[in-house]
Amino acid sequence: MRKIYGKKWIVVVLIFMSMFLFMVSCAKKQVQSTDTIDADKARLEADRLAEQERARLAEEERLRKEREAREMAEREATGSAQHAFINVDVLFAFDSSELSSEAQEILGNKVTYLNEHSDIAVVIEGHCDERGTTEYNLALGDRRAAKVKRYLVDKGISASRMQTVSYGEERPLDASKGEDAYEKNRRAHFVIK
Repeated sequence: MRKIYGKKWIVVVLIFMSMFLFMVSCAKKQVQSTDTIDADKARLEADRLAEQERARLAEEERLRKEREAREMAEREATGSAQHAFINVDVLFAFDSSELSSEAQEILGNKVTYLNEHSDIAVVIEGHCDERGTTEYNLALGDRRAAKVKRYLVDKGISASRMQTVSYGEERPLDASKGEDAYEKNRRAHFVIK
């Protein structure tokens, strides 16, 4: 009987050892599985955070581009408005300083520009065509510049922002002869100080 119990005992020990090894083996797999799950969770969280960062950077880039486009459009509009303000002259009839309806429309645009840019001051130049004496044309150019200034003051622009000067016939826009050239030269021209 001792031999039977001895063999049983060995069988029981072997069974317990097998169960122990099986449990240890399962425990390692469980630990490995938990580690794998934790690693997967960490990787997914890192991917989610990376995607959020990419989305944030893309949004910042989009907003930067929009801001640059808006600033460029504003610069172009300002440059275009300033170009029109400087380069669109008020024209006068022969031997006259009276403002036509077209001249008043041009001055209305200049009033708008001056109201939008209250920090600028201007020089209003009075010009004439070459007909008439130098003295007469200087006086006529002065009357033209003064008439434009008076119109702008009446529309609310401060007189302290404007200075007038007459060049008479001395600075023609078009030096050729003929009525087309004379029309261009009978003008009030604006210069931003």
